[in-house]
Amino acid sequence: MFLEAPSLTLVNTRSPRFKMLPMLFVLVLAVPLFAQGQNHDHDPGRRRGKVPAAQDPGPRGAPIGAGGPVANLSPDQLRFFNDAAQRFVNAEGVADGLGPTFNADSCGACHSQPAIGGTSPSATAFPQVGPNPQVALATAEGATNKPPFFVKPDGPIREARFKFVMNPDGTVDRNQPDGSVHDLFTIQGRNDAPTGCTLAQEDFWAAGSQHNLALRIPTPTFGGGLIETIDDATILANMQANRADKLRLGIRGKPNRSGNDATITRFGWKAQNKSLIEFSHEAYSVEIGETNQMFPQKRGFFPNPPPANCVSNPQPEDQTRYVATGNDPVGVPSDDDAFATFMRFLDQPTPSCKGVNCPASIQNGNKLFTDGVKCALCHTPSMTTGQSSFTVGAQGLSGVQANLFSDLLLHHMGERLSDGIPQGKAGPDEFRTAPLWGLGQRLFFLHDGRASNLVEAIRQHRSEGSEANAVIENFNALTPEQQQELLNFLRSL
Repeated sequence: MFLEAPSLTLVNTRSPRFKMLPMLFVLVLAVPLFAQGQNHDHDPGRRRGKVPAAQDPGPRGAPIGAGGPVANLSPDQLRFFNDAAQRFVNAEGVADGLGPTFNADSCGACHSQPAIGGTSPSATAFPQVGPNPQVALATAEGATNKPPFFVKPDGPIREARFKFVMNPDGTVDRNQPDGSVHDLFTIQGRNDAPTGCTLAQEDFWAAGSQHNLALRIPTPTFGGGLIETIDDATILANMQANRADKLRLGIRGKPNRSGNDATITRFGWKAQNKSLIEFSHEAYSVEIGETNQMFPQKRGFFPNPPPANCVSNPQPEDQTRYVATGNDPVGVPSDDDAFATFMRFLDQPTPSCKGVNCPASIQNGNKLFTDGVKCALCHTPSMTTGQSSFTVGAQGLSGVQANLFSDLLLHHMGERLSDGIPQGKAGPDEFRTAPLWGLGQRLFFLHDGRASNLVEAIRQHRSEGSEANAVIENFNALTPEQQQELLNFLRSL
């Protein structure tokens, strides 16, 4: 007599090819692409009574369901949005402001998958997007850089921070905290670099061998304007909701706050940036090296400024264009301001299905996510935006249900995920709850991209000092069928 094991419905929405139109910003409504449930008629594991372990279904394919503008923008707003999108992907050279240190030469280099505004690409999963551009950038224009050991052709894109200052001899001075981004590349040797520019690439191999590296991957920017428009009062009210359940499970959470006006900050892995303007200006300076009206000085490698012979442009390199090209006001904003406009008007990702239109496995997974495992105590399914002056007279950013699956708060994630970097009110092991919208097409998980499947990402949440420990115990207590349903739900987002 053989015991019959229930089959797992593994939702597989991967498509071998899809066409990406990065510059055609039309909101595409996603529809579910679901495979048949697994056939176990010839499965020896089934005959032996074994239930297969839950598996990440993997990123779903077309339609993309992301990268389009929010609804009800005016014709002029759409013109600014499309102009900003073009600037977002434009590659910068040294004459434009690249360097003298940099991680990428455009915003779109890092935020490209599954559509412009997203996150790290992978040529394996999405060949139309292409490979990790950092590999080619290392030697572009004759540069003499080498891709660090943590940068691979198939991703993820990464930036590196040093926890402590590195001495000239390659040792770590643990009495001098650092925490800043140390760009992967320099312009030394590039054909477009100033004559005589000498600035060696950092020794990431030495830093890594001494456990002095903290890595991060790009955060998706979809729905940025909706996140920006959520009132502080809404975030705080949500923090107090279900308080008894949270305390019982060891979940606390707190907002990060601006050191200037003390309001809640919400962008970045540690919610360290207040607004999209700040987010875009900082990224242009830190990731590309281009100075701007918010960060008008060139960066070197902390604590040193860059060599004078590597800086040749007047500063700041990006600024408001006070004379419109052809009397068209679209060209007036600086690139950084345009980037903020692009992210502000990017709509939230569309899930593959909604509610009762979803397969039973996904509906069951949604209920487990909320009521069973209690993931939703941190990954809040939705918050409603406040009133925005950017879209007047019709719902665009105002009063919108933002299905972000985040409380936008900081939580202790324990010693396993700690990166040793404090930012604002965020301590070394505290991170913002990562929004899960668009997760269905994401390839790399957690702040440093260490996980490439959801099962591993979930398990990494558990360690000494993590607020997620009890929730992960709930996940581990599920049957394999239930775990699979929860994973299927996550890949539908």
